Amino acid sequence: MIVNFARRAHDHNWELDPITRSLLDTDFYKLLMLQFIWKHFPQTHATFTLINRTTSVRLADEVNLRQLREQMEATRKLRFTKSELIWLAGNTFYGRRGIFEPAFLEWLATGFRLSDYELSAQDGQLHLSFHGLWCETTMWEIYALSEIGELRTRAALKQLGELELDILYARAKTRLWEKIARLRGVPGLSISDFGTRRRHSFLWHEYVVNAMRDTLGASFTGTSNAFLAYKHDLEAIGTNGHELPMAMAALANSEEELRSAQYRLLELWQQSYQGELLILLPDTFGTTQFLRDAPDWVASWTGLRVDSKSAYVGGDEYIAWLERHGRDPRQKRLISSDALDVEQILGLHAYFGGEMQNGATPEDFHSAADFLDATKWTPQPRIRFSAGWGTLLTNDFRDCDPQGSSRFHPVSLVCKLSDADGRPAVKLSDNPSKALGDPAETERYRRIFGAAGVVEAPVIV
Repeated sequence: MIVNFARRAHDHNWELDPITRSLLDTDFYKLLMLQFIWKHFPQTHATFTLINRTTSVRLADEVNLRQLREQMEATRKLRFTKSELIWLAGNTFYGRRGIFEPAFLEWLATGFRLSDYELSAQDGQLHLSFHGLWCETTMWEIYALSEIGELRTRAALKQLGELELDILYARAKTRLWEKIARLRGVPGLSISDFGTRRRHSFLWHEYVVNAMRDTLGASFTGTSNAFLAYKHDLEAIGTNGHELPMAMAALANSEEELRSAQYRLLELWQQSYQGELLILLPDTFGTTQFLRDAPDWVASWTGLRVDSKSAYVGGDEYIAWLERHGRDPRQKRLISSDALDVEQILGLHAYFGGEMQNGATPEDFHSAADFLDATKWTPQPRIRFSAGWGTLLTNDFRDCDPQGSSRFHPVSLVCKLSDADGRPAVKLSDNPSKALGDPAETERYRRIFGAAGVVEAPVIV
């Protein structure tokens, strides 16, 4: 797909161009979670709140509130189309047809609505929140993040002339090619796009996904973006997110219920989904305590996603836990998705996907050639490793601005559950820098769950 980004940015009427073109333009796991919420928590209310973890960036100075409201109002008017619903009903996801129930699809067609929102600016930051039924607020997360991100991009593009725009995108394309070239031909590589929420723009996201598909072949396993999967006949990738255990814990009526909420959630999820959709996300209140106290049946799940601690440490921890429970790690899947770039992907693939030779370490693997060098590496997987490549795939414009500014650098922006039925929600994380929640409630959670395995680390994106 050939896109003249410079000409498009220079000539196109951005004010009239919708950022969210379809309600499918979201992470696939949001649709899976939406069905879960619709089925098990149809009357639960929830609030989602925007948080800018890159506090040095004054978002309200870069994103026009009027334009953001216009984009969000346009999104509220969208409805799932007939062809989109047919795709959800008839397509095969993770080897299964019929993941989405007919009654749920009927509700999407006739009953689904996005909640209202509150938007303002204060001290250079955007204040944005969504409150209503959980099934009306949850989908705002990705729409809001991608719309804020693209409006920031559009504002920055307007500061460049046509030649400067050409240079910006030429540099970004060159960087993308250099990254992909290092991944081409790596044996056993499994990588998917996880970059919707903090992408540079929709058009760039689509360009990147097509480039990955065309150059990596079978190593590119799909995209988390449901609309791009639908439009380009790709595998839709995703399972579940932190908001589910956060809500279950917030709704608990005792400390005992609070401790067990993360496992009660798994029981409910297992009633709805099977197979490759049984991927653990254990770091909401800390991975180490999750594995330590998990019932034995949890080890029968298909795999685990490491999201907020070193994937090397988290992967080793999961493998050791599986072995203690008598499960073969080689039959399980390990997914890493936190701030990945080429170096981390190649290193983790070498670490978990083969046996090092002659003192080689993951840092020695810089290209496909290194994986083909039998003196460095012999394929002998310890676990089935997959990489979910996000922001640094779809929004790596660092130092590409010909004017030398950092305005195209990605920011760490999240939109997270802040309460369920009026009760504060908390995320502790394996990295305290990613913790979210009311300070007093967060301290109560830390006392209950402990801090085993928790390590402070910089938040990149």
